[in-house]
Amino acid sequence: MNKQRIIDFFSASYAQARRKFLEAAQLRGLALQSFLLPMAGAEGETLAMDVARDGPPRATRLLVVISGVHGLEGFCGSAIQTGLLSAGEQGLRPQRGDTAVLYVHAVNPYGFSHLRRATQENVDLNRNFVDFAQPLPQNAGYAEIHDALLPPVWPPRAEDEAVLAAYRERHGARGLQRAMALGQYTHADGLHYGGLGPAWSNRTFREVMQRHGAGVEQLASVDIHTGLGPFGHGERIFASFDPDPAVLERAARWWGHITSVTTGTSASIPLTGPIQTALHEECPRARHSGICLEYGTYPMDRVAAALRAEHWLHRQGVQGPEADAIRSEVKEAFYPDGTDWKLTVWQQGREACTQALQGLQQDSPLPLTA
Repeated sequence: MNKQRIIDFFSASYAQARRKFLEAAQLRGLALQSFLLPMAGAEGETLAMDVARDGPPRATRLLVVISGVHGLEGFCGSAIQTGLLSAGEQGLRPQRGDTAVLYVHAVNPYGFSHLRRATQENVDLNRNFVDFAQPLPQNAGYAEIHDALLPPVWPPRAEDEAVLAAYRERHGARGLQRAMALGQYTHADGLHYGGLGPAWSNRTFREVMQRHGAGVEQLASVDIHTGLGPFGHGERIFASFDPDPAVLERAARWWGHITSVTTGTSASIPLTGPIQTALHEECPRARHSGICLEYGTYPMDRVAAALRAEHWLHRQGVQGPEADAIRSEVKEAFYPDGTDWKLTVWQQGREACTQALQGLQQDSPLPLTA
């Protein structure tokens, strides 16, 4: 495919990304649903979680392709979704009468538009899919470092960085990552806040899966993220709650080398409430094989610093050139503005989604759960 055409799948803003996705789905003649978030975007635009379905309404095999769980990471996922809809023979088209593909675009439209990972509630969605009727997960480590992560002034003072360095010395780099990113439910203005109840995006995504997942028996998912790992590499992280070893074996057969947060082979860590919880709970009889497709951008220190700065900016409400520089850097940290990165992102995304659809259509169904 022509390189320029691939680059054209990518966008400079949420408004542009949404327009490209909707136009691509409409040109394919697909049914569209838009779940509107009742607030304006950064450019005054409409914010929505948009859903396009390719395939019959009663399909028993369903592939779900997800973008924008973490707001501005949606630039990458949106481009892949738009490309899969637009690329003709190199796109994605189910070939069986019992199979459908569901594109869920911009699960967190507020964050996508405003260049935030978090939602309008300052919630990290991948920490929000928990049972709020039960005691919330604990993360004592975060409380130790919250004030140093988000100090009153920016850039951080030497004493703030010393707190983080001391924590790393005691617990290791992985321990610091866990304290920062596991998820926390005590500091509503902090990083990776899980919330005290289901966020709008949580409730809406569950509604989408209730509408489209009814009757599904074999479920596959590709959830697209950025910010961890080597530059341009799409790590395939196993993402299913089904304990049957056959599900893991099937995922490895479909996608090749996959990693796991539970065994420590992933650049990511276990999370307290990922979106895959909704796939498991809203499609309780379906056998689910899924991955998070996590694209690397820059070294973790740079990505973490950009994320901290953006949260500081959100807390302080600073405007002007300083705010513009912080927003520009956080966008670059999660969405590199380079042709080579975009080309490899598209290639790997197309491959992973094609492998999922082929496997879903060709494999013998796994036995249904009780």
